[in-house]
Order: sequence, then structure tokens, then C-alpha cells
Amino acid sequence: MHIFEPYFIKMTAFNFKNKFWQWVVLLFLALIWGSSFILMKKGLRSYSHDQVAALRLFISFLAFLPFGLKNLKKVTKENYISLLLVGFIGSAIPAFLFTKAQTQIDSSLAGMLNSMTPLFTLIIGLIFYNSKALLINVFGIFLGLIGALGLIAFSKETNNIFSNINYYGLFIVVATICYGINVNQVKYKIKDLNGLELTSIAFMFVGPFAGAYLLFTDFSYALSTNDYILNLGYIALLAVMGTMLALILFNTLIQHTSALFGSSVTYIIPVFAIMWGLFDGEKISILHFLWISLIFIGVYLVNIKKQK
Repeated sequence: MHIFEPYFIKMTAFNFKNKFWQWVVLLFLALIWGSSFILMKKGLRSYSHDQVAALRLFISFLAFLPFGLKNLKKVTKENYISLLLVGFIGSAIPAFLFTKAQTQIDSSLAGMLNSMTPLFTLIIGLIFYNSKALLINVFGIFLGLIGALGLIAFSKETNNIFSNINYYGLFIVVATICYGINVNQVKYKIKDLNGLELTSIAFMFVGPFAGAYLLFTDFSYALSTNDYILNLGYIALLAVMGTMLALILFNTLIQHTSALFGSSVTYIIPVFAIMWGLFDGEKISILHFLWISLIFIGVYLVNIKKQK
């Protein structure tokens, strides 16, 4: 029996229909995912950005392995392409983009920019998946984009938007586009698998590539640092908590509430990312909060639904 299987069985026995526990789980998810940015930053102190990403993916693969092996028989010719997209576009590519970005930007800024995910989810759904949206949703998209571009342009301590743009923020923008593709692919193209099944199978595709990449990477610099074991522990925590446990909690919450309620975790994640960033000595200005407010308002408007 897998180490997390007894926990998962007990967790699903909780009364998730209770509003109090729904909010407790939502806040706990925001804490986990909001903490992932600072864990990436810790890992980068010993390991290169591609090593942190590959280690996160491979450790997650090992954690998901018992579930993946159990559900591998559910791969069919109708869903394998979608599972590949979920694995690589939904997890692998964003993992490398986020660690690359955090070599030059703060973890708090990374958390802020991550709030763009619902915006691109709506855009991609409208263009490629024939989803519907209100005019207020489209307005929210542009408002959120303005806020994100403002964060990128003013992420350095300067008011000169043209000479000091931190282009590394664009890596996270691309990652949120990947997340938008992933969410739409799961919602519209994968009907025969639940969240745990599709995620564990997707990591069966991603994990071996991450493992092979690690075999041919040079760890000499990492081993020369004083805290390489501690920082490896941060990456392992990122993989097990920020990927596996978070996905189990998230999928269970969605099953007992709604996708809209679960997606509202996006509002709260940057708050924890900022808190960890301040705790780690990062600086946040009033201007940052202005752009954050625009993103939050944009995401809120994107999630407005027509009343029946």
C-alpha cells in the first residue's frame, strides 16, 4: 500500500459538504501552492534551475508511481494524446519555466504572476475549445493582463518602464498559458478519468524523461555547496506537498464542491507567496500592490457567471 493511500482514504471520509471544511481545505491549498515559490528559491541556492525542475518532476513521479501503475491500463487510443499534453504542458514545461524565471525574479513576484492562469484559461477556452464568456469576462482578461504587464515592467526598483523591464517574468506568463491549455484539455477532452487517475498516468509519461535528464546533468556545483542536502529536501517537499498532496486535496475538493470554488484558490496563493517573500527578505512596494489589485479584479471579473 502506498504511503499516501491510507491518508487519502481517511481524507475522503471527511464531510467535504461542510462549508467550514471546504474553506479550511481551500486555505490549506493556497498555503501549499503559495509556499511552492519560496521552496523553488531555496532549491536554486544549490541546484541549477533545470535540476530543480527535473528533480521536482522525478520525485513527484516516484510518489505517483503506485497510482500510475495501477491506472496505466486505463490509457486508450482516445485519451493518450490528452494525457501527454496534461503531463508535459500541464506540469513539465511550467516546472522548467518557473525555475528559470526565479533565477532573476523574487518568489513573491512569481506568485503574483501565477494569478494570470484563469485569464488564459478563459482566452484559450474561447478560441480553441468553443467555451462561452460574458463581456465582463473579456474586460477582466484585459484588466488582468495590464496588471501582469505592470508587475513585469516594474519588478525592479525603478520607474523607468522601458530600460529596466524584467523579461524573466515572461517565462511565468508562458507557464500560465500552459496551465490554461491544461485546464481546458482536462475539462473538455478527458471524460473517462478522475483527477487522481489522469494526473498519476500523466506523470508516468513525464517521470522517465525527468529521470533521464538528471542522469546526464552535472551535480558537481550542487555538491560543492554547504546545504545541498537541505536544499534537496526543500525540492522533495515541493514535489510531495506542492504536487502530489496538493493535487489529491484539490481533486477531492472539486468532487465535493465545484470547479469555480476550487479555482478561487488562485486569489489566495499570491498572498502566501508575498508573505513568504517578505519573511525571506524580499521587498514589496506600493506599486506592486497596485498591479496585484488589477490582477485580482481581473480574475474576479473573469469568474463572473451569468445568473440563471
